[in-house]
Amino acid sequence: METLNSIECFVRSAEAGSFAEAARRLGLTPAAVGKNVAKLETGLGVRLFQRSTRSLKLTEAGERFLAEVSGGLATIQGAVANLASAGGQPAGNLKVSMGLMFGREYIVPLLADFLARYPAIVPDWHFDNRQVDLIGEGFDIGIGGGFELPQGVIARQIGPGHRVLLAAPGYFDDRPRPQVPADLAQHDGILLRSPQTGRVRNWVLLNEAGDQAPIDLRPRALMSDPEAACHAARMGLGITLVSTVHAVHFIERGELQRVLPDWHVQTDPLCIYFSAQKLLPAKTRVFIDHVVQAFREQGLAERFSAQGPACGGRG
Repeated sequence: METLNSIECFVRSAEAGSFAEAARRLGLTPAAVGKNVAKLETGLGVRLFQRSTRSLKLTEAGERFLAEVSGGLATIQGAVANLASAGGQPAGNLKVSMGLMFGREYIVPLLADFLARYPAIVPDWHFDNRQVDLIGEGFDIGIGGGFELPQGVIARQIGPGHRVLLAAPGYFDDRPRPQVPADLAQHDGILLRSPQTGRVRNWVLLNEAGDQAPIDLRPRALMSDPEAACHAARMGLGITLVSTVHAVHFIERGELQRVLPDWHVQTDPLCIYFSAQKLLPAKTRVFIDHVVQAFREQGLAERFSAQGPACGGRG
């Protein structure tokens, strides 16, 4: 186990580019990480890093060793975790990243049944709209849409990636309702900044016939949270574009309605992201299966479809 810990310190240091950042991710001190890597180098008889006061770079031998052990490390850790499960049952902390509103509305309600089935698992859930570094930050699972797939991470789709235009019913009391996408230029927009880039992305609308059209709204307000944008739209301040995951509750309650319901934005699907290791820890595997089953039983993929009735679609 001591050698395994040293290898993990080496892999995390290589990923992070520093002992300090690797220590933060592992919950150790930088000195402990450096000592473990030094032990590994002594045992192997090769230098794995070129160290300086400003940088930590892999040697040629270190690059070869990293390529050979990084995938195997995850497999071994999974095997150890499964072997250590309580009484043969899945056990351990389950670190999951998910969006704030999405997690609160769709994942937290699954918690009681999940814990009743797997009492030895301790959920460690992080609610954040940003994309996390799944492996580098030590997450077992990430749930969301539009995640980049770095090496060693795979995805399992659980729903479509659709965005729709919304406005309060009263917004059109003294304004003409848009009939075609070009009409949007005459309306105020509550625009969303990307949590990754801070920029407002130029989305393209799509209809059932495959026609495309840009979204050209007059910026009235800029926000970084889609639920906040929905609340602003509910106040009649303008038209907003959000994912159907956020839109469906406001539509069902009659607080917001679709604008141009024949049109929507197609984005990356809603997925569960996890490490692509051959032997997935039991705690991770059962949680993925639990979420997939719940989404299937509740018909959430259909509910999140822009063409479905829950989102005010006409298809």
